[in-house]
Amino acid sequence: MDDFALDALETLIRRHRPHLDGALSFEPIPTGKFNTSFFVSADDEELVLRIAPPRAAVFVFYERDMMRQEPGIHALVLAETTVPAAPILAYDDSHDLIDRDFLIMQRLPGRPLTEMRGVRYDCVLKQVGDFLAQVHRLTADQYGYLGEHQPMEPQRGWAAAFEIMWHKMIDDIVAVGHYDDEESRLLRTLLDRHVALFDRSAPASLLHMDIWHQNILVDQTGKVTGIVDWDRALWGDPEIEFAVLDYCGISEPAFWEGYGAERDTSPPAQIRQVFYLLYELQKYIVIRHGRGHDPASARGYKRQVMEIVRRHLLP
Repeated sequence: MDDFALDALETLIRRHRPHLDGALSFEPIPTGKFNTSFFVSADDEELVLRIAPPRAAVFVFYERDMMRQEPGIHALVLAETTVPAAPILAYDDSHDLIDRDFLIMQRLPGRPLTEMRGVRYDCVLKQVGDFLAQVHRLTADQYGYLGEHQPMEPQRGWAAAFEIMWHKMIDDIVAVGHYDDEESRLLRTLLDRHVALFDRSAPASLLHMDIWHQNILVDQTGKVTGIVDWDRALWGDPEIEFAVLDYCGISEPAFWEGYGAERDTSPPAQIRQVFYLLYELQKYIVIRHGRGHDPASARGYKRQVMEIVRRHLLP
């Protein structure tokens, strides 16, 4: 986590919450994997301050400036669903107080599911399933990363959008030195061979793309009080979200009961799921090498990717 002087943090809060008269206290949130975040207590308000990484950091293509889309996503989710998302009180990309984007939001009650003991896990997953089903019913006219950070050109179909996303991900891995020319060509060719399977009438659904235990807040009764970290949101085929849920251990029977729909398990869907899992795993090659400064871990993710390719996509 980056170090910031307390007076600098206080300046950020008072810029947008000038009515706060009392002393401010800041508690670092150690679980933040991307932004630098703090719980802020002030008068009778409980807030969260999130500060984006420096622009010189190494990013997966859709991560750069992705905080810009959070205010709109949160507002939409709060207006159109019952999902407990935090109201965003301020977003600042002026860089006149700090050389980072930052936002201030209300702190939601509850603690991450990873920290809670004794709650009924199946009841939590059923609620998450219901909430995610509501999110997936929010649709757009175009596909891809449509937010204000504009990491790609929006597409009229999912196959075209995923093709761009896939190639951009591979470009990022090549840039950090973990795919050579032969490996890059192999992964690009594999999608070319199967891209017709992605050309289907899936809606351009709003997808959270980061649902895991740390981003699910619950109270002592097991009620889900928050779904957090919407900055990776994407508009596309819900099946790609299911791959994230698989990877994070969320797609259990209780989740599907709450979701209220059966999953497609046809052979074409199974091939798509392999690509979607690879898309999820490949980002960690960039993240571990470029921001985690852990090339050994990045190589481990690459080995995992190549093993899945050999097992499921090669003759």
